Amino acid sequence: MTEKLSFASDYMEGAHPALLARLQETNLVHSPGYGEDPYCASAREKIRAACQAPDAAVHFLVGGTQTNATVIDALLRPWQGVMAPETGHIATHEAGAIEFGGHKVLALPHQGGKLSAETVRACCQAHRDDGNRDHMVEPGMVYISHPTEYGTLYTKQELADLHRVCRAYGIPLYLDGARLAYALACPENDVTLADLAQLCDVFYIGGTKCGALLGEAVVAPDPDRLPRFFTLMKRHGALLAKGWVLGLQFDTLFTDGLYQRIGQPALAAAEAMRTLFREKGFQLCFGSPTNQVFVRLENGLMERLAERVEFSFWEQDGPDHTIVRFAASWATRREDVARLKQALDQI
Repeated sequence: MTEKLSFASDYMEGAHPALLARLQETNLVHSPGYGEDPYCASAREKIRAACQAPDAAVHFLVGGTQTNATVIDALLRPWQGVMAPETGHIATHEAGAIEFGGHKVLALPHQGGKLSAETVRACCQAHRDDGNRDHMVEPGMVYISHPTEYGTLYTKQELADLHRVCRAYGIPLYLDGARLAYALACPENDVTLADLAQLCDVFYIGGTKCGALLGEAVVAPDPDRLPRFFTLMKRHGALLAKGWVLGLQFDTLFTDGLYQRIGQPALAAAEAMRTLFREKGFQLCFGSPTNQVFVRLENGLMERLAERVEFSFWEQDGPDHTIVRFAASWATRREDVARLKQALDQI
């Protein structure tokens, strides 16, 4: 039986072979729990070096939603909410996890999935100028992702502008890096890990979607930004007892520059898909240069293609068309794109 071709997401495979090899090598080693092991210690030092942030706190959490919920809860006071693009992951595909934790997501207009400094400034100033502000949720922080949910990238200047506005209003800037490896490997990207450490109060380095079995690494350049974060991780169900599993993986990802290059096969596959869709006359959407390819399909054609290929629904575009997403990963092969071409030829 031929396996159905899948571009549904970038976490459909297991783990990069280098990580599996390390896990196999250490499988019977007795290690302390909850991240207090030598592998986590080594990974923290390598991440600090890569970020040029020698004093940073580095925490390993189990997944993206738990990471966002835990960090946001740590950064906000009870009466505050988090500003995010309307398309932001916390505002759409996290099932209200932030609201469940007691904080409102203040969804703001975006441009190509990105939140502008001026939009943040206007929101903060409107709250300050509101005579009823004591009855309102206060904008308490900014959430963005890099790449965005549309696969687009912030420039270093755009991050610097956001950083400046956040400083002016005394609020932290938090960056979701679930797909950060695909940004770092993209030729159009001009933001480094060191830039993130300079311009963000907290950010996380994605593992789940970037070659790890699971896990994310939260980086706080100033550790005082996240007091008692270990305890809060446990409270949010984000603390893994076998923390060495996370540390070992990130220790491997940050050895010999693997994390900075692991996204390259995904970018090559995504660009090949864009070329294929253009040649077939399909409309590409959002201008994503990273590993996510968004295509506008007629609904009947979409249903026929779905019989052969897995992809993700993104949003309706009128009564007869749908925008769908094809996501490449670190493990996507040239043969996979060739099979996609065959499927398109046959429908």
